[in-house]
Amino acid sequence: MCITVKQMMQIEENGHQMGFSRKFMMENAGAAATKRLVEKLGDVKSKNVLVFAGLGNNGGDGLVIARHLAGYGSSVTVFLLDQPDNIRSEECSWNWNLLEKMESVKLLTGGNFDLLNNLDKFDIIIDGILGTGILGEIREPQASAIMFINKSNAFKLSVDIPSGVDPDTGNRNSPHVTADMTVTFHRMKVGMPKRIDVCGEIFVEKIGIPPDAEVGVV
Repeated sequence: MCITVKQMMQIEENGHQMGFSRKFMMENAGAAATKRLVEKLGDVKSKNVLVFAGLGNNGGDGLVIARHLAGYGSSVTVFLLDQPDNIRSEECSWNWNLLEKMESVKLLTGGNFDLLNNLDKFDIIIDGILGTGILGEIREPQASAIMFINKSNAFKLSVDIPSGVDPDTGNRNSPHVTADMTVTFHRMKVGMPKRIDVCGEIFVEKIGIPPDAEVGVV
């Protein structure tokens, strides 16, 4: 069964109220996406990985992926699309603070794309820019990040949904990410089956939300 973004938000809230915190959801989501990526690509040790992270929960998922890939021995660069003080999610901020303590992950902030001087060096790019919370037109620096991703020959993984794609309708904004693989969480979103052309291979991963959280929602 596919669900809407509104339904997913209610399920998450119900799970949170039951005591399964959003921090656990984010950790499980990032860990599950990393596992799928490693299963798909095999050994990722010494692979150059670029994680584009927005300021909300989708970006937070990307930060978790960055940490896990560093644990696999990947060379990880995280590009936060603003300054850390502007992060909008408590869970995202918590994961950013953790990465700041890790010398094994390179952190870039502020949306200055000149810092990414060699596009071809990245083997894997993680799209954690917008996710299911997309609203309206794509603005800067998100638009430039999306175009940067699409120019790259790297393997592209989108977290939850390719940035710029409406998860409820499947409508594509301009620009939008064209991914090789998308890992979405808990249940498929209703617009995704219509957008295999930009989602690539789709995986649906459970993140530990109790089934009771769906009661009255689906």
